[in-house]
Amino acid sequence: MKQIIPEKSSEKVAKFLKKNSLHKKDFAEMIGVTLSYVYNLIDETVPFSTRGTTIERIATVMDIEPEEFGEYRIPQEPILIDESVETIKEYIKENKLSVVSFLKAFPRKKRIDIVDILRGALPVPIDYKELKLIGKTLNMPEEEVYTMWENRVKQVLESAGMNIYSNSGLINSMFDCAKKYLENNK
Repeated sequence: MKQIIPEKSSEKVAKFLKKNSLHKKDFAEMIGVTLSYVYNLIDETVPFSTRGTTIERIATVMDIEPEEFGEYRIPQEPILIDESVETIKEYIKENKLSVVSFLKAFPRKKRIDIVDILRGALPVPIDYKELKLIGKTLNMPEEEVYTMWENRVKQVLESAGMNIYSNSGLINSMFDCAKKYLENNK
């Protein structure tokens, strides 16, 4: 019986970069590390990261689960699943995009934020233009982008201490104005 030797994490990353023709510099920017770190990681001159954030970012870009890396330790705190992030992931699949090609649709400095949104570390942006750019990249209907934005604004207001139910008249007026503004500025 032949023994199965698990693939080293650094080899897994190197194969991914080669298969996807992804430059190490782009990969470094997407996961928030230096270019020299990526070179050293692949050359195995530094040990593969055990930092959860780094491994989660690498896994997100590779579109795999972080548990596929032997170095990953599952965090003890609960992970919150945002419905908007799940919607974005569904649209990525519906558009038959790889995570890498989706990320490349954004300016370089924005890519790490998108990675953190996809891995659940950052909420979807409250900035409507940013959210609209994500929606446009994924061919999302404008109504769905608006609904995602409205839900995000409600989250922010609630987290700041506003009772959105007892202030529903004010909230509804605010969103009615926002809808009118967007309709008039298409």
